[in-house]
Amino acid sequence: MTMIAIARDAYCAPEQLQLREVPVPTIGGDEVLVRVAAAGVDQGAWHVVTGLPYIVRAGFGLRRPKNPVPGMDVAGHVEAVGADVTRFRPGDEVYGTCDGAYAEYARAHQDDLAPKPTTLTFAQAATVPISACAALHGLRDAGRLTAGQRVLITAGQRVLITGAGGGVGSFAVQLAKTYDAEVTGVCRTAKTDLVRSLGADHVIDHTREDFTTATDRYDLILDTAGNRPLKRLRRALTPRGTLVLVGGPGEGRILQGFDRTIRAVLLSPLIRQRLTALFSTETAEDLRTLTALIDAGAVTPALDRTYPLAQTPAAFHDLKSGRPAGKLAIAIPT
Repeated sequence: MTMIAIARDAYCAPEQLQLREVPVPTIGGDEVLVRVAAAGVDQGAWHVVTGLPYIVRAGFGLRRPKNPVPGMDVAGHVEAVGADVTRFRPGDEVYGTCDGAYAEYARAHQDDLAPKPTTLTFAQAATVPISACAALHGLRDAGRLTAGQRVLITAGQRVLITGAGGGVGSFAVQLAKTYDAEVTGVCRTAKTDLVRSLGADHVIDHTREDFTTATDRYDLILDTAGNRPLKRLRRALTPRGTLVLVGGPGEGRILQGFDRTIRAVLLSPLIRQRLTALFSTETAEDLRTLTALIDAGAVTPALDRTYPLAQTPAAFHDLKSGRPAGKLAIAIPT
């Protein structure tokens, strides 16, 4: 049995992705076959397509991709379940992460899926898993003051989010508000209206103002899209504030900005401020937490545009341009 998918045989530039016929995935005992209705487009998927930086290949294939079909964020219907699957049955509407979302069918472990939020379309739901979980972990987990239960973000804490009009940032603004934090979003001019609509108390247009040279200080900075030097970011923190680095662009094919993360982790024990990095893994429990917030109206995906499957390369080009306000999705007719 075959299906239509976006595929490649080697790591490549997104424009080299091809629409082709490939075999339908075979599922194991604890896996689910999802009939894909929509898939998300994010920076992580771009890294997996290109194989850059090289450290990404450790999990997806050193010489060539283990799976020719890229894509991780998925929303759709359960087509079939393995013998050991107890949480889902055929016909269920689900969302989560999978192996090969840019196709008519995708394989997912049952622990990586959750029931789709009833208030969202499939395209909206497909934008949630990776980006919203990263925002959740950056605020709730990486933002902890200690390894215990005390969390940095409490009512009245000042939180600044860079890239607030992007994928992770647009979720982070809304999630920070659920903690009753005072939120400042940093974005480009074209996204200021979106960031305000997401609930940010203050919006800084980074093309006109540099928050690192202003007098305001923040208890937490979630740096989702920047390459600002650590010294400048620390200047905007309170004396015991926390900086959470969530990726960011950089040069070179090996690390591409990850060296800044390494420097932050090494420096943190030597200073009063806390510098840390986000390493996020999506779980069904996190998805259920997000579902509750979404269905309660506290969080809503900012979906900028949806592309048909054949135009997946164009979606990646749009993503890397930095133009999208919020998220992009790929729609697959079912």
